[in-house]
Amino acid sequence: MTKSGYDFYLKKCLLPVTPSKLTTKINNANKTVTLINDGEINILRNADLTDIDFECMIPQVQYPFAVYKSGFQPAEYFLGYFEALKNSKKPFQFIVCRRRPTGTRLFDTNMKVSMEDYAITEDAQNGFDLTIKIKLKQYREYGTKLVNISDMDEAKWSLIPQRETSTASDQTTTQAYIVVKGDCLWNIAKKFYGDGSKYVIIYEANREVVGSNPNLIYPGQVLTIPAM
Repeated sequence: MTKSGYDFYLKKCLLPVTPSKLTTKINNANKTVTLINDGEINILRNADLTDIDFECMIPQVQYPFAVYKSGFQPAEYFLGYFEALKNSKKPFQFIVCRRRPTGTRLFDTNMKVSMEDYAITEDAQNGFDLTIKIKLKQYREYGTKLVNISDMDEAKWSLIPQRETSTASDQTTTQAYIVVKGDCLWNIAKKFYGDGSKYVIIYEANREVVGSNPNLIYPGQVLTIPAM
């Protein structure tokens, strides 16, 4: 078996064996109504949250086609990681890097998600290896907004969902970034913060990934980009 051109990351965890199939469902929020004179019409709305489903193989032994960033890890390590994502009650980045056999990059998936549920299957036909079916759901940021009304007898608190946005000069959420060939922390900081001198912020958040020398980063490393 040859190495796949797809890399799947759950937060910073690279799945050792690429799933054979990925299903991404962009859910519909449109509504149809029937008018007396005009018949059925479709009221168009923004899409609902996206659902992601896939099955992955988690080996109990090291195979030549499996990939480990920091050396072989048994299935127990990945089961613990999945459980931590489920119990953390926090969203995380789901990243899929796609490459052609020639090495040229295709489109990537980089989405903030929640771990909805996962199922573990043990099948004698697979020996001691495990099959994990994972379901993720897109996560959208939201916040609270206080509305003041002059008539105090009618004053109310209102909770209004708000999507947070981020630009090179105004980033409000933590992001994940995959290092590509030719990258350096200075250029990455300039891309996200508009100021390359802020590379120290990225380095301090990724010391365990980068190591002792901030000038040495490598393609494929997943960096956390802190909010400003």
